[in-house]
Amino acid sequence: MNTSLPLDPSLPEPLARREFLRMLAAAGAATLSMGAPRALAAEEKLIQPKAKADACILIWLAGGMAAPETFDPKRYVPYEKGLSYERLLSTFPSIPTAVDGMRICEGLENIAGVMDRGTLIRSAVQPDLGSILHSRHQFHWHTGYVPPQTVACPHIGAWMARVLGPRNPVMPAFINIGQRLEGVGESEELKAFTTAGFFGGEFGPMNLPFPEEAAAAVRPPKGMDASRFVNRDREFRRLVDASANRDMLSDYQQQSMLRAMDNAYRLLSAKERSAFDISLESKEVQQDYDTGRFGRGCLLARRLVENGARFVEVTTEYVPFFQWDTHGKGHETVAKMHAEIDRPIARLIRDLEQRGLLDRTLVIIASEFSRDAMIEGRPGSKAGDQAFNKGKTMESPDHYGLHRHFTGGTSVVMFGGGVKRGQIYGATADERPLVAIKNPVSVSDMHATIFHAMGISPKTAYDIEGRPFYATVDGKGVPAPIFS
Repeated sequence: MNTSLPLDPSLPEPLARREFLRMLAAAGAATLSMGAPRALAAEEKLIQPKAKADACILIWLAGGMAAPETFDPKRYVPYEKGLSYERLLSTFPSIPTAVDGMRICEGLENIAGVMDRGTLIRSAVQPDLGSILHSRHQFHWHTGYVPPQTVACPHIGAWMARVLGPRNPVMPAFINIGQRLEGVGESEELKAFTTAGFFGGEFGPMNLPFPEEAAAAVRPPKGMDASRFVNRDREFRRLVDASANRDMLSDYQQQSMLRAMDNAYRLLSAKERSAFDISLESKEVQQDYDTGRFGRGCLLARRLVENGARFVEVTTEYVPFFQWDTHGKGHETVAKMHAEIDRPIARLIRDLEQRGLLDRTLVIIASEFSRDAMIEGRPGSKAGDQAFNKGKTMESPDHYGLHRHFTGGTSVVMFGGGVKRGQIYGATADERPLVAIKNPVSVSDMHATIFHAMGISPKTAYDIEGRPFYATVDGKGVPAPIFS
């Protein structure tokens, strides 16, 4: 799989998938034996920025959302047999938005109507991480660190849970909606960053793959009375302590896992558990959000933030060669994805605003990288082979779309949380390669921007077995100047 930027020689050499997984597993095992992370002495004196937001919703368009097909439209050329890839930059025409001079792609008409509530960053950039791109880039974006590392790195949501604590003591601080961690391909890699890492289980995510089933996740199993549930909880704790793997766990990690169980137990008897039941919304609201699992996840995210969740991630879900992973039939697939995300995202922004929550909620739309118009197709696929063998022209509608991974310029949208309204920050070139040419924002700087909105300094650090570990690599992330 190729990208349009050369591999950075300072980065680790590409890894075979088996070796990559082995190193991730080793880092996870090493983390289990670690003691409690403690704030560095310097961090204790660190002045944290004033928080602009209390809650964060990350809308993760997993698989590689092509910026020229969404928030950074370029030259549009309709499909015709024999069309040269060199001519094509976008397969959707642009449409106006609520902001004068800001245009996004056709198919996102509802989102276009709320772009005056946020900032559109068009210059996010990622390094070329070589092979195993999706797993490595998703890990990098969610943790801020290029994998593999010698310890399990915390997800950005776990940083918020650990540093800021819960907004509501009975609500999980970190909730992950829409991503199955089993049976979808690359499950080990997904689980490697969907954790609290060395912070411990109590700061990890509550995973809700199916939003419509979330209500069932916060009530005891049918037919189980209170006394039986208490006995089961007690037995679970005994089994944890008697586990054959107990010697692999530090006391801190074990106690953190048990505190996570305490938190879950407390939620089961709290009134806030009704927040997990999207069926309590009116039929009109449910229908407006319900474009599929992702849309229902946006509705659930709104309810959870209303009831005190600190960080919620909603994903279109990463499954190889599916949804935003457009290695074939790119235009057709992205048109379907537009329909899936457009109405729910816009409704989420409007609902938060109407409830007086948008100013204090940072909503982020992001993906691991963008895509270029050169065909790739599945390795060895008929579509990819035909395109290259016939002089890089489109011989079928299946070829029409953006396929190749591209790290040189990606769009990120931020709403609320103190960001300026109706602003475009950064720019990409108008001709290929569509690299960022103005105000590039690296992953470290993107994290610093998010942390700044939430009141966390990018220099925040913890001592992990004698090693300083920062919120952004070496504490050097710099927030983009996008705030009011």
